[in-house]
Amino acid sequence: MKRLPLMYTDAADWFVLLTPPEHYTGEAAWVLERIPNTRSLLELGSGGGHLASHFGGVDEVVLSDLSPQMLESSKRLNPAREHVEGDMRTLRLGRSFDVVLIHDAIGYMLTEQDLDAAFTTAAAHLTPGGKVIVMPDVVEEKYSDATSHGGSDHEDGRGMRYLEWQFRSQDADATHYEVHYSLMLRSADGAVEVLHDQHQIGLFPSETWIDRLRAAGFEVEQEVDDWDREVFIGTLEP
Repeated sequence: MKRLPLMYTDAADWFVLLTPPEHYTGEAAWVLERIPNTRSLLELGSGGGHLASHFGGVDEVVLSDLSPQMLESSKRLNPAREHVEGDMRTLRLGRSFDVVLIHDAIGYMLTEQDLDAAFTTAAAHLTPGGKVIVMPDVVEEKYSDATSHGGSDHEDGRGMRYLEWQFRSQDADATHYEVHYSLMLRSADGAVEVLHDQHQIGLFPSETWIDRLRAAGFEVEQEVDDWDREVFIGTLEP
């Protein structure tokens, strides 16, 4: 298996400074508005648990991720929730939920075969009529090369700043784009370490997202969220 990015391994303890949990309040509210009365939810690719930390009204939330380091970080933020290490393409818990959520971690599915595997996992963990919510960062129709920057400071004296640069793969047949990060990590003693981190993110047109969800047994609706991102909501057919 390809090594996970530094952001989710060696630098996982710094992730809370990259996108702090409070930045996810609006997204969580948007999701919860679409799944009222949900009692159980499984998140695939839950990362540091920042989004899930705002799901206090859901009785059962199970958080699954491929990175043990990110799960440890999530446990500190969501100590009352169950955490399971696993790959969204192969995970099988033998249990059913009202909702399966796949946030931006779906971007690490780089081929249609990866999407099929992830959506099959979602279907395997849903009750009939249950919903999957899939939230890719971008669909191909809306993609453009870009740069951004950000970061924050921690009360323990640490700080992080990053520069993010995304651009299309040089491989004309690739179904992904490249994202490079320069991560500047300042320890409490003032020492600064700079890391280069490289990610590949799947890039598919809306039609592909819909087709692959339908192939996994879902009726599909497409919405645009408050941040102009395409969201795909599938209802598992009985």
